[in-house]
Amino acid sequence: MQVADYFERETPEESRADLIWQRLPGRGQSLLAPWLQNQNRKIAPAVAQSARDHHLSDLTEEAFDQQITQVALALRRCDSIPRALAAQSFALIREQSGRLFGMWHHDVQLRGGWALLQGQLAEMNTGEGKTLTATLAAITAALSGKPVHVVTVNDYLAQRDRAKMIALYERFGLSVGLIVEGLSPEDRRAAYGCDVTYCSNNELAFDYLKDRLVLNEMGKPLRRSLAALAQVQQGRLIMRGLHYAIVDEADSILIDEARTALILSQESEDARGALDLETALEIAQGLKDGVDFRISADGAPKLSQSGQARLAQEGHARGGLWASVAQREFIIERALTALHRMQPGVHYLVHEGQVQIVDESTGRLMPDRFWSNGLHQLVELKEGLVPSAVKVTLAKMSYQRFFRRYAQFAGMTGTAGEVAAELWEVYRLKTIGIPPHRPRRLVQHRPRIFDTNAQKLAAVTKLVADQNRAGIPVLIGTRTVEASKLISAALTKAQLPHAVLNAEDEAAEGGIVARAGQRGQITVATNMAGRGTDIELGPDVEDLGGLTVIMTEMHDSARIDRQLAGRAARQGDPGAFYALMCLEDEIAQNAPVAYRWLLRLCVSGRWHGAAYRILRQLQHRQERAHKRLRRAMLRHDSTTQKTLAFSGRE
Repeated sequence: MQVADYFERETPEESRADLIWQRLPGRGQSLLAPWLQNQNRKIAPAVAQSARDHHLSDLTEEAFDQQITQVALALRRCDSIPRALAAQSFALIREQSGRLFGMWHHDVQLRGGWALLQGQLAEMNTGEGKTLTATLAAITAALSGKPVHVVTVNDYLAQRDRAKMIALYERFGLSVGLIVEGLSPEDRRAAYGCDVTYCSNNELAFDYLKDRLVLNEMGKPLRRSLAALAQVQQGRLIMRGLHYAIVDEADSILIDEARTALILSQESEDARGALDLETALEIAQGLKDGVDFRISADGAPKLSQSGQARLAQEGHARGGLWASVAQREFIIERALTALHRMQPGVHYLVHEGQVQIVDESTGRLMPDRFWSNGLHQLVELKEGLVPSAVKVTLAKMSYQRFFRRYAQFAGMTGTAGEVAAELWEVYRLKTIGIPPHRPRRLVQHRPRIFDTNAQKLAAVTKLVADQNRAGIPVLIGTRTVEASKLISAALTKAQLPHAVLNAEDEAAEGGIVARAGQRGQITVATNMAGRGTDIELGPDVEDLGGLTVIMTEMHDSARIDRQLAGRAARQGDPGAFYALMCLEDEIAQNAPVAYRWLLRLCVSGRWHGAAYRILRQLQHRQERAHKRLRRAMLRHDSTTQKTLAFSGRE
């Protein structure tokens, strides 16, 4: 491993004027779309021509090896890869994929692969074969000598995709590493030393933060090459730098995950901190909602004058931390958040005696994640568990700054249109829509909005029973683990056998998804978004109308709802989508009074379309609020970066 290759692009300092200027081209990306599409569609005929010119289908394996060697040498001589040379590489990869798997990349996948190689974000419908598409760019970039990271949202998908494609990589003489939770530093170093490395965004980012601690000891980048060589020989650095990344489920990682900072921490030995947390929870339990505090529209608790006065009395009596107004109010508001905002089955689960966070975008458990500033320990205390040690921050970075440090990175997702402007503003990623391989045959039924959750459950159960009698497979999407349990109970009561896919039993995911498209199958799933799994129809299901997908509650993002709908009608299959919601759903409950009044009026008059549009407006409000949080995160990260750079530790 050549340490001189350890690359990380320095993120430029950006003023407020810079940020405003960046938004202008983001909003005008639609003007570039026709030109980008025209350039993108040229790759497919170029690949076909290259395959004909080199008679690839007639080549023996020995002759094929010679072609690989010639293309690899040509790629290593290029600073940027021209379309003609990329077409040669793609033609070789396509032919070998056909020979090995019986899967030849179709034109849509060739277009997606070219977008990835260009450092763009390819928006491809669910079921279009993004796993196979990624091999085009990954193999071509690896043959050119770049270390490649193929990044996805969890270990399961990283393992699955690597296992599916490793034979194709090895046919081109490339080594393929895998990073998953629990690997030793030595195994991680070996995996990153491979030509292509499959990994989750969490594992990748935290490995980089560990390297940052080492690199910060060496001073500025210009002084790192010789010093870094010594450090690697001592086995301290894990990675080879940030050269080229392909990010699958890119909107989930680059947008949804970007609201939370990456924090590398270690346990503190401060026993006093745990005692203060116990005291804080005890005090918070004695405060009255609406008198001593109130819950704001965003769910955050705010102390009233009465609450502040009660805390002042506590501070006078207890001293120490409690004598500081800012510190006592901060810790009490964290305790109130643990008590009143963090809900089991929604934000976390108690699993194997531990509080484990549930990813709100994907419904998966995140056992390696912890809430900061004592919140995690407060939730543990609330659940009657022994609190874990309070964490001390060693390194901190946002996803925005992390991915901008790559020399080049690209992405794939089924839902990027809504955030295309932000992806350009923050990451300089141009979004290009890739048309589907076959026309979509999705039937979208009119949404229905009910007064109560009980009415919604009854309607969902009836709809599922009707579909089941016809033999049609059904996928029911829920927003939380708790909601999946309620629907499961209703289906059980109606004697409708079903499978449940949520954060409590992720090990069964592969088998559940494999059966979800079979005749008469009923599947309840918490947040199918970000699972990266296609549901294939059983042999006679297409004639029945394909998979039926039922959305039972809106998410904070329309993209996640669109990903759920995308599970039906994949690759030209038929399918149907229903939206059944109620006024007790979280998005309606947290709405301003005027919105709640309008919703109730529309539902009582059975104006379901109008009620649905109001819910969409509320969803857009949430999306704007999350965008403001991401921008605040980026501004804070930029400020931190300047401070650390001034101190020589950046």
